[in-house]
Amino acid sequence: MGMQIGSGSSSADPEVMIEMNMTPLIDVMLVLIIMLIITIPIQNHSVNLNMPTNTPSKPTEPPVVINIDVDFDGTVLWNGVAVASRNELEAKLGEVAAQPNQPEVHLRPNAVVPYKSVAAVMASAQRLGVTKIGMVGNEQFLK
Repeated sequence: MGMQIGSGSSSADPEVMIEMNMTPLIDVMLVLIIMLIITIPIQNHSVNLNMPTNTPSKPTEPPVVINIDVDFDGTVLWNGVAVASRNELEAKLGEVAAQPNQPEVHLRPNAVVPYKSVAAVMASAQRLGVTKIGMVGNEQFLK
């Protein structure tokens, strides 16, 4: 407790003003709040799951890959063998699409081949239902 002596009175006995010092009370309250925060247990918002154990499966076979190259003059090569006509190419693509586990088709166009030749091969593959097709050798176009 602190005392303050007022100077407003002119009498011989000064009037005593008593006010409570709040600083120790605030310090005690802060210490209690900190103690409360420290003692509250940490709440985890996790759900414990019983995950199945991993049973080793048979090693997967590497996929069958079919390479289709489109040469600079529009010639289509199926695994290195020239395809004579568009009908022959579509027949081979139809055989690929008919398989339950389709092989991967890697389409590798030449850097100077006209776009329409590559687009025709991709359109035939899409129309016949080939789903695993990808462009290979795109780094040659980064010039």
